[in-house]
Amino acid sequence: MLPLQILIDGFAISSLYALGAIGFTLIFGVSGVLNLAHGGVMLIAALLGWALAGEGGLGTYLGTPLGVICGMIAAYITYFMVVRPIQRSTAIPREEKEIFVLTGTLLWGIMIQQGMAYLFSDNPVTMRPLIPGVASIAGVRVPYNEIMIAVVCWVAIGLLWLFVNRTKAGKALLAASMNPRGLTLLGFELSRIYLLAWTLYGVLAGIAGVLLASFLGVSTNNTGQLTASAFSIVVLGGLGSVSGSLMAAYVVGYLETVTAYLIAPTLRPLPALLLLVLVVYVRPQGFLGRR
Repeated sequence: MLPLQILIDGFAISSLYALGAIGFTLIFGVSGVLNLAHGGVMLIAALLGWALAGEGGLGTYLGTPLGVICGMIAAYITYFMVVRPIQRSTAIPREEKEIFVLTGTLLWGIMIQQGMAYLFSDNPVTMRPLIPGVASIAGVRVPYNEIMIAVVCWVAIGLLWLFVNRTKAGKALLAASMNPRGLTLLGFELSRIYLLAWTLYGVLAGIAGVLLASFLGVSTNNTGQLTASAFSIVVLGGLGSVSGSLMAAYVVGYLETVTAYLIAPTLRPLPALLLLVLVVYVRPQGFLGRR
């Protein structure tokens, strides 16, 4: 039964990773930003959703969407207070802005971690499941909440795909990732496109954060690991490649699940990092990346 248990648990955690990594990939593809505060954004959504649901007395069904909104606000703060000022600064040479953005988001992520630790301590917290109860699949007991998490992740991914490929705003977003200069020549404002990208990113990261809190639980100590996992997935899949990120999310998710079950839970991030080093050495562009 253990292989089936690994298969089911790995699918759920991989779906969560895919949801978070797609937002990370979207931001890089559209605006060229590697947001190293990604784990902090997810942490804010998870902890504030948990606090509003429990200590705030709002309950899980109201605390969960409010946690997602908090994640979206955190994404806005990251963009308007950290990323955009650096991108628009005339004091920073153009060729150095990328490293300044990396440094700025990294420091902002550390500030989020310390601030959340001050407010909530570093003890792990778990949000009450949205759906109670346990199902039996071929003799393996699986919480309904775990099944629901995988379904919600893929519904969100599917809605994002429909938005990008079936709406005018989504197609503009896709065009910005390919040729932003050409998009401006057609009369589109890149600032609005970037704001749309960060909005979608905030929603995706917020959903991933609150679902993670109801699945595995979170603590402020997870901030760096969440960012590292997303970064590993994006690099493995190929920078800017959504399909590559989906593939890499399942590779990383199953590697971590197998490691947690067969070796030790504390070592679960190690195989993915070793794979990242190998892929960067053998195929720097990742699974499906072009560059």
